[in-house]
Amino acid sequence: MTRGAGSDTSGPAGVEVTWRLRGLAPPRPAERLGRAVGLRVLRVPGTGQALVVAGTVDRLRDLTHHPAAGSPVRSVTVVVAWWRSPRVGWGGTVGMLPRLRRHRVGLPRLRRGAATVRLAVAAPVPLRDAVRSALNALDGARPMPAPGSPDVAGVVPGRSGGGVGGGPTFLPATATVTTGELTARDEIRAYDLVVTPTPPAHRPDDIGTVPAGSAGTVLAGSGHRVTVTEGAPMVLVDATRINPRGRPVTAYRSQAPEATLEFARGGRSAARFRAGTASGPAAGPAGGPTLHGALTGPGLGATALAALRQVRVVHCRLVPGEHPAQTAGLLVQLAATGVLLHAPVLPPAVADLLDPDLRALVCAPPPTPDPDDPAGAALAVEARSVRQRRAALRGHAAGLRLPALATGGLPVLGQPPSVSAILVTRRAELVPAALAAIAAQTYPELEIVLGLHGIELPESARRALSDCGRPFEVVRLPASADFGAALGAVTRRARGTLVTKFDDDDSYGVEHVWDLVLARHYSGAVLVGKGAELVHLEREGVTLRRSSGVPEAYGDVVAGGTMLLAKGDLEAVGGWRPVPRSVDLGLIERLRAAGASVYRTHPLGYLYHRRPTGHTWDPGEAYFVDSAYARWPGVPPDAMADPVRSPSTAAASDAAGAAATPAGPPPS
Repeated sequence: MTRGAGSDTSGPAGVEVTWRLRGLAPPRPAERLGRAVGLRVLRVPGTGQALVVAGTVDRLRDLTHHPAAGSPVRSVTVVVAWWRSPRVGWGGTVGMLPRLRRHRVGLPRLRRGAATVRLAVAAPVPLRDAVRSALNALDGARPMPAPGSPDVAGVVPGRSGGGVGGGPTFLPATATVTTGELTARDEIRAYDLVVTPTPPAHRPDDIGTVPAGSAGTVLAGSGHRVTVTEGAPMVLVDATRINPRGRPVTAYRSQAPEATLEFARGGRSAARFRAGTASGPAAGPAGGPTLHGALTGPGLGATALAALRQVRVVHCRLVPGEHPAQTAGLLVQLAATGVLLHAPVLPPAVADLLDPDLRALVCAPPPTPDPDDPAGAALAVEARSVRQRRAALRGHAAGLRLPALATGGLPVLGQPPSVSAILVTRRAELVPAALAAIAAQTYPELEIVLGLHGIELPESARRALSDCGRPFEVVRLPASADFGAALGAVTRRARGTLVTKFDDDDSYGVEHVWDLVLARHYSGAVLVGKGAELVHLEREGVTLRRSSGVPEAYGDVVAGGTMLLAKGDLEAVGGWRPVPRSVDLGLIERLRAAGASVYRTHPLGYLYHRRPTGHTWDPGEAYFVDSAYARWPGVPPDAMADPVRSPSTAAASDAAGAAATPAGPPPS
């Protein structure tokens, strides 16, 4: 990464740097209410009672990382002024809380409105634990399942005492935050990973409020502390807070606003920037409202996240060189929200802290609007957004990166959750292409479980399985078995922590499984999947795009050929129903009856095919044509959102003006 005109490394490292986002879209009515209410914690001295009032659920999530959230409480009432039900018929239950004596959940009669959760415990618990329990009743988020994982402790240097403190805000929501010295034991240690923030050199008193995207040094405890990371620190974010959840399709269209990110050092310009805060907007220029914040502050909060959901591109012409960890952290947070971030030239110290794929995407120019094909231009922007958020989350999400960083001391924890891709088919002619689509997935921990429903395995498919380099198992099933019973038999043989279903007659991008795993991580939903928005009509040789639910949101259904959930959750509701058809819907209904949450991520990377040979459910091609709002001959490459051939790290700045090249046609 070479220094260029767009980077700025001048100025002393001890000078405070502020940032501002300007040109944002005006807040929507729900967000205006959320900003007016804000986030407030009221206590009754000497009683252990607390009242938490939050404008939105995002603001309530921010509280779990606040230093004051470690104070003990015995009774908590949580009120969210603007709450939206994750799905029709939602009836959330509170999460686990030690010595919980009583609780009450009050939800609005309609799907939106004010929600209240009351909790009382027999012994004091930290406020953040009570808030996390209440959050479970409001969105049902659950941590990613894993057969083995470390206990993570966030240590606040420079503070003493054994209580719970503020700690690094980039830690996952389930991490424990401590202060003072950790007790080290040889066999049963208090924690497996110890994370300490890299403190700003000029503000040693502010270590407890490290930005959500700041860098951290990871240590492993094995009787003594062992440094795992070497050299430059790793930039981490809490993906359960910083993610693309709630980003609408309209944000990719040319009419969506474009914002700018600007930095300023101490002085009069910095004082002007500090007129507002990251949690409260100030009146901006004609381009729209403005948000402000200190580079060493809390990063993006609920207000910034809500504003960025409507923005198409954030341009950043000048990136400061001092405080590289904090600067890189802010850029990672922006990229993880799904907004297109364009910083043509990065200072080397900042660039080295970014994931290589993310760095190349941030330096490359965004797609240009095409008035002759607005739908195609919007699809190109959406594909770029998907690639960017994927790189940001995969490379910097603390919940995924911390185990990988610990491979020096805890090597077995470095892999992401294992996934079993299950495929049940009775059409031998489609088996080779379907297996090729699964084998081509970039997800590393992927197993193939193939169910042959009354057919034999073609010789070409046999050779492909042997050469794919992935673990696989072939299950032979009688032709008389119902499709649901066949899926149950195949699932029984799956060994992955997570299970995802593939259909033999659809197409999948090579990053499809990664997209599902990332969505499972940041949404916390029991079931995640994609919508069947992109439909290929083979008779006409065209691809349609139609409205099919809301992406990046909790909902009711997902496409059956994209479902991913934990094998334990699948078995806990009884698994697949032994019926000949509508098996996917039957599982979704079982999950909904059990109170499970369903999350639909972006639709790219999944192409739903309609073939002349017919389908079990066949409303006719007119059903899809009439509901389509875009049409392309063949399959547009951006529909798969596959990786692009990125320029090398050394030449990323020089190639910032070069257009990205698609990797190739999607599997068919």
